[in-house]
Amino acid sequence: MGFRLISISLAFSALAPASVWGHATTTCSALPANPSLPTVSKLPDPSLPVSGPRVSTKSGWQCCQQEISVLLQRYELGTLPPKPPSVTASFSGNKLTINCADSGNYPSCGTTPYPALIAYGGLSVPPPAGVAVIILNNNDIAGQNSASSRGRGKFFTLYGSGHSAGAMAAWAWEFARINTKISMVAGAFDPRIVLTIPQASGSGGAACWRLPNYQQSIGQNVQTASEIVSENVWFSTNSVNTLPFDHHTLAGLISPRGLFVIENTYMEWLGNLSTYGCMKTAHKLWEALGVPDSMGFSQVGNHNHCQFPSFQQGDLNAFVNNFLLGKSTNTNITKTDRTFTFNEGQ
Repeated sequence: MGFRLISISLAFSALAPASVWGHATTTCSALPANPSLPTVSKLPDPSLPVSGPRVSTKSGWQCCQQEISVLLQRYELGTLPPKPPSVTASFSGNKLTINCADSGNYPSCGTTPYPALIAYGGLSVPPPAGVAVIILNNNDIAGQNSASSRGRGKFFTLYGSGHSAGAMAAWAWEFARINTKISMVAGAFDPRIVLTIPQASGSGGAACWRLPNYQQSIGQNVQTASEIVSENVWFSTNSVNTLPFDHHTLAGLISPRGLFVIENTYMEWLGNLSTYGCMKTAHKLWEALGVPDSMGFSQVGNHNHCQFPSFQQGDLNAFVNNFLLGKSTNTNITKTDRTFTFNEGQ
């Protein structure tokens, strides 16, 4: 389409290459059909894949990313189907309508290179000047009213109500055809996205699953995997310590592309310590790839959930201007306004 993708929020831009890796030629080891999943209370080492020895090269990390993608779909998100064979679109007034079916031909793509913010359900940050805004109605694709919503929505009309995908995977699929937690997932599974911006995603987004369990163990009121799985249809796992991944590796699927995480230190329920520790750990992947400024984290409080405080505007502008508009800005942003005790060795 000539867009460069953001995830809020997601971002397209005409400046983006088709793939930051180019065409990979690395041959990766096959993932066992039923790998042994030992109980691990610490965050899994992203450089130690299930299918082979520890990796220490960029090509090795590409293989890790492929494996993590498969494991996330197998044990947490459900299967993400390939793009449908028929996609048609029409534009009238200010409304773009996209229709997907399981037979037919692909339409020709446009060439207009306008950068655009793509927001799930609505935009909760100020739209940058010169950047278009696209709102995706994610609830129409997969319902999220309660646990009884599983299998409801247009995704399931297309693929069947018994499809393994949870709402998060269905929404990621929706994005690929053109709630804040989905931003991280969509950015992880679509390499066309050059900048992903999850805002207040918390547990199930920027927070690692294992860390809310720790917060709960010290008496904090925080959303855990066992709670969130029973609450709604976003995910399909609560056996946290046997997962061969966590959300620092979900974030790692985005690397070396852009990721800017916006969080709220005053929302204990969403895992303020968990998001801090998880994204601090994830940042090491960008450091190892030699692009630490492509991943940032801004966590400040004194505002309500999903509100965007004006004092984070400069941080947001730096990433949007750099990744969407091709401007030279300082994106070395990793900060929190709270003092958290996070022992990386535990």
